[in-house]
Amino acid sequence: MKKLLLSLALLLALSISFTSCRDTKKGAEEAVENATEAVEEAADDAMDATEGAMEEVGEAIDDAVDAAGDAVEAVEGAANDAADAVKDATN
Repeated sequence: MKKLLLSLALLLALSISFTSCRDTKKGAEEAVENATEAVEEAADDAMDATEGAMEEVGEAIDDAVDAAGDAVEAVEGAANDAADAVKDATN
């Protein structure tokens, strides 16, 4: 009777250990897949954010160049006006 109980206990322990190992392996594979997907999504989100930021920076640079051009034109106009004023004053 003892041998029968011990054999059943051993079989039960072995069957539980084999089942849990397979489940753990599947669980680990799923965890790796989930982590991989999360990293890919995070990388995609970061790329989208970077692209948006780069577009905004490009627009800001274009605006700054336009403003600098306008400032140069305004200075040239003021210098021409000053030169004309000097000429008029000397005549």
